[in-house]
Amino acid sequence: MDISLRREGAVAILTWNDGENRINADSLERLNALFDDLEAATGPLAIVLTGVGKFFSNGLDLERFGANPSEFSATIEELERFIGRLFLFPAYTVAAINGHCFAGGALISCAFDYRVMRDDRGFWCMNEAEIGLTLDEKLWSILNHRLPRATAIIAATTAKRFGGPDALQAGIVEAITSEDQVVRHAIDVAERYAALDRESLSKHKYLAHGAEAKLLGWTK
Repeated sequence: MDISLRREGAVAILTWNDGENRINADSLERLNALFDDLEAATGPLAIVLTGVGKFFSNGLDLERFGANPSEFSATIEELERFIGRLFLFPAYTVAAINGHCFAGGALISCAFDYRVMRDDRGFWCMNEAEIGLTLDEKLWSILNHRLPRATAIIAATTAKRFGGPDALQAGIVEAITSEDQVVRHAIDVAERYAALDRESLSKHKYLAHGAEAKLLGWTK
């Protein structure tokens, strides 16, 4: 599972480089381990998560679940908990959406404090209604909590593919930029907020997202 961590000053940059960056038990375990280490770190901190090439994350690892159906429910539960964790993480977080961001990957992006997306290619999409999967109440709540309600409804009921400009207009992302500037923009934003008092930020995130994180099963 290739999810690496490098530092640029107070900014921790996580790069997910595993093909389509599918969500499964292994990728969630690796992400949680990295966030464990970062949460334990002291001092100024902000976090950037990005992918490589065409994909930020193409969602759940459906091929793996086809071979191991018993993993599906446990993976959904852990995904929900991880997103709850992101909502409350005690540092500023930025998603650098370098390419396709579908389904579970789109839900992960919702939990970041700031999202920047490339402006030319790649889509943000909740395609479950298109492929015959059903959101549960918790997964729907992520969209409903973090996005404008009209956008959340359109995303869930139409499987609309939002390119960068559409995603910006719909309130899915805070910024769009060229492919070669997505990560740089994310790092610049993260640097701006890395010096925030982490204890105060954590308390404010709890006020904003505590009920949602609890619904998703994150109770730490």
